[in-house]
Amino acid sequence: MPGRYIHNTRLVYLLLIGSLSLAGCSFTRYQDGGPRTEVNVANIPDAVPRVEPRSANGNPDSYTVLGHTYHVMQSSKGYVERGIASWYGTKFHGRTTSSGEVYSMYKMTAAHKTLPIPSYVQVTNLENGRKIVVRVNDRGPFHPNRIIDLSYVAAKKLGIAGNGTGLVEVRSIDPRNWQPERSEPAPVQASYRPPVKPENTLYIQAGAFASRYNAEQFKKKLDVLLPKQTVQMAYLNSDKLYRVRVGPLPNVDEADKVAQTISNNGYPEPHVVIE
Repeated sequence: MPGRYIHNTRLVYLLLIGSLSLAGCSFTRYQDGGPRTEVNVANIPDAVPRVEPRSANGNPDSYTVLGHTYHVMQSSKGYVERGIASWYGTKFHGRTTSSGEVYSMYKMTAAHKTLPIPSYVQVTNLENGRKIVVRVNDRGPFHPNRIIDLSYVAAKKLGIAGNGTGLVEVRSIDPRNWQPERSEPAPVQASYRPPVKPENTLYIQAGAFASRYNAEQFKKKLDVLLPKQTVQMAYLNSDKLYRVRVGPLPNVDEADKVAQTISNNGYPEPHVVIE
């Protein structure tokens, strides 16, 4: 069913706010937040992977949100990706997810654009090493450069609820071969966004070219567009492409600003790279 739109209250809300500014951490965080009372996440266990049938809802071949078309994966096997995680809370608590289940910010669940529903993934915070397991039962996030939207308690256990976003690795879990890992309790939330650690260097990749000349010309344009940033060009033998990227960048906020500047000037949609 190419181009089918997944209808639920969360996606309808996203369409309604799509014309608004992208300020903040995520579309789903617009006028969103956590509960008023403190939640002891030590009492909330991770999701337990189990073999489940593919959901009847939320798994079209493709769907379109805010002008972008996404193709749902047939299997989560072998999936691993690094990028930026966000989270959603009170704004969508009690509303219907893409799977047809009711969203609870107190459950260890997540939204993903293309993984089949349901799926189980291990999410690792690349800045503090914490790991959690969540069940994917919703679609999103649809803010540029976000790869997963966690429930509030999942974000808190991972240590990113205070900042709104975090650098993560998302790795699929095969329930038939899963062994749980021990994880330390979530840290006290910081009131500021910590700098990216050197071992997790953050870049915005603005383009990839088969032609060195085209890559060099694009780099020159970005040098003018972003005079305060470092624009690099690198050749990767693995795919025979010249990649043009901006960075290293100190934090997610700066990466968002760079990506938005590039997009606003009509260049192909940039994306985050973490090394």
